[in-house]
Amino acid sequence: MDRLSCSRLAEVMSEHPILVTGATGKSGRRVVTQLRAKGLPVRAASRNGEHVLDWTDSATWDAALEGVRSMYIVQLDGTMLVRPFIERAVRHGVRRIVLASGRGIGIPDYAKDSSGILAGLVDSEAAVRESALEWTISRPGWFAQNFSEGFFADDILAGELRLPAGDGAASFVDAEDIAAVVVAALTEDRHVGQTYELSGPRGVTLAEAVATISEVTGREIRYVPLSAEGYVAELVQQGLPSADAEAFADVIEPLREGRDDYVSDGVQRALGRPPRTFAEFAKFTADACDWST
Repeated sequence: MDRLSCSRLAEVMSEHPILVTGATGKSGRRVVTQLRAKGLPVRAASRNGEHVLDWTDSATWDAALEGVRSMYIVQLDGTMLVRPFIERAVRHGVRRIVLASGRGIGIPDYAKDSSGILAGLVDSEAAVRESALEWTISRPGWFAQNFSEGFFADDILAGELRLPAGDGAASFVDAEDIAAVVVAALTEDRHVGQTYELSGPRGVTLAEAVATISEVTGREIRYVPLSAEGYVAELVQQGLPSADAEAFADVIEPLREGRDDYVSDGVQRALGRPPRTFAEFAKFTADACDWST
């Protein structure tokens, strides 16, 4: 595409709403905020948000796609709905897509897939690459925000994080960095055809993470490593179905084995700066009182 065409595409995109699916989620709502901070029109879509988009109800798709030229797709785990959604999007004139995928997709045996999420992610990536759209794929690792608004948040507030993660580490990535990469890919031409593996600047163990949060909040928080069996038993005792408890344990396995300890260069390549550290995330979150009880 020549420079004039790229310039015109940017102009056209600025005149149309940018569709953000999963707009109430960790990355989606930050993408919405950052796009609006740039003065760009956004269609914030989710099952229960500003604009209704229910992945399982294709009758909601057309209204979400009407007039859209670029979109951020956060798919529904365990489904293969991105491919038909892209086909519908092409008919509506969409030109650019940024797909939220997962780190480790290309690594054999990276994680157990008892919940059937991997097949959907693989198919979605293939559908994006095979489409006629300008595409970018975001592959973030463990979100730092899992400690403040996700998987680990309740335990952090309770003062004790109990997980079967041993002394394994992960290069936790700040969702603000993920959103910044997505916004860049939606609004700049140089990211077309790129797959960005996203991580923080170094691996952090759960013990280190909890100690950092304790320091910035002034609260005593403990990390208690469990066996996988003990973790499943605790979840079942709390009322979770056995299959769901085992699926949660499977999610933790790559962390325990250190498979997500490696550092990726996606944030640096996309934004021209290093990713935020876990300590920076923790201080920002504590200052925002997100760990207040």
